[in-house]
Amino acid sequence: MGLTSAHVVPVLLLLGSNLFMTFAWYGHLKFKAAPLYLVVLISWGIAFFEYWLAVPANRIGHQVYSAAQLKTIQEVITLTVFVGFSAFWLKESISWTTGLGFVFIGIGAALVFRG
Repeated sequence: MGLTSAHVVPVLLLLGSNLFMTFAWYGHLKFKAAPLYLVVLISWGIAFFEYWLAVPANRIGHQVYSAAQLKTIQEVITLTVFVGFSAFWLKESISWTTGLGFVFIGIGAALVFRG
């Protein structure tokens, strides 16, 4: 597989979209006193920008990746972003069992690209 822009750009766009989506879904956990309706509206606004990255990523990426491969890339990026987000934003550590579970998910992801 060559490293063309159709191979690389979707991965970069999915990385960016996952940063937005992780903040949209989990960023409010630091602000538990904020009203739920407010955090939902703010999360919705953040997710708007996530879509502006995810949709083009999948459109461009589908030139060289299957839909299953694109979803797998997205999930692996999600877990990677989440680990950093948990540690730096939420100040939560990742246990070895969670890490091992993510490794097993990574092994499953690798299988998607074998066929």
